[in-house]
Amino acid sequence: MAHESDGPGRQVSVRLAQRGYEICDHVVNPDMDKPNEASVFPNFADFDIVVLMGSIRSLTAKEEISSWVHTELEMIADAHKNGQPILGVCFGGQLIAEALGGSVETAPVTEIGWFEIEPTPGTDSPVGPGPWMQWHHDRIIPPDEATVLADNENAVQLFQIGNTVGTQFHPEVDVTHLEGWLQVAQDDYLAEHGTSAAQVMADVTKHEARNIVQCHDFVDWFLDSVVEPSVAEPSVVEPARN
Repeated sequence: MAHESDGPGRQVSVRLAQRGYEICDHVVNPDMDKPNEASVFPNFADFDIVVLMGSIRSLTAKEEISSWVHTELEMIADAHKNGQPILGVCFGGQLIAEALGGSVETAPVTEIGWFEIEPTPGTDSPVGPGPWMQWHHDRIIPPDEATVLADNENAVQLFQIGNTVGTQFHPEVDVTHLEGWLQVAQDDYLAEHGTSAAQVMADVTKHEARNIVQCHDFVDWFLDSVVEPSVAEPSVVEPARN
């Protein structure tokens, strides 16, 4: 589920489709200029997996999205309680954290670009150091019962609670995806955070082939180790990038 039209599942969706899942796209907020106007949520129970992508919105400013964010948080909590597999990316991971008893706070460091992460010692972490693409101003405070699988000095990067997994990094990105983000990212905003559109595109071009492999490996882990055995005709909804 994409929260805005520029935040689809991209390589996550590609790998899910390759593994036999029918992708059912849903955009929560089709008009970025009207953040509190949302489309009707699909029924999560109609799908085998729910994938929550990122957003330009923040859970530290719920008043901007109050017409729909509380509903989504409740839907996530219910789906988790019912054992439905959920994967949340960036804002999607933050939603999971808050829905299940954790929280979200403004990060001391804004990460925009490619950053290495560290598997948590003593865990069976499914991800290597990367680097992985980051674009976030907030960070996850995971619920007490969560297992943190990876982090870096700035934020928790990957956590799991049963059949529910949240990331802070963006495994899904490729050149086309970043081109979409840059259509709505102002030059002065990027400069304020020490980068530029040209730098973002140069970096994703450099990392794209490697990232597609590590993203697909991550999705494989999620399907093979977290999701219950697939049904005959599996489907997945991508309900929301921070």
